[in-house]
Amino acid sequence: MNRDSTSGFFTGLMMGALIGAAIALLYAPQPGTETRRMVKEKASEIKEKTSKAVGKIKESVSSAIKGEE
Repeated sequence: MNRDSTSGFFTGLMMGALIGAAIALLYAPQPGTETRRMVKEKASEIKEKTSKAVGKIKESVSSAIKGEE
């Protein structure tokens, strides 16, 4: 997998997550305080997952570069 396709995949993944979150908020039956709490939790989860994914990508790229040398 090359760097451009990986970048495109994660861009699409993040856009899908954001669109899904926006749709969920539009149909949320709970009060605003509960919705804000849920958004904060989900944002934290997405941030953590994204950070882990970026770390894995960096490791893969680093391994690929070392393999080319």
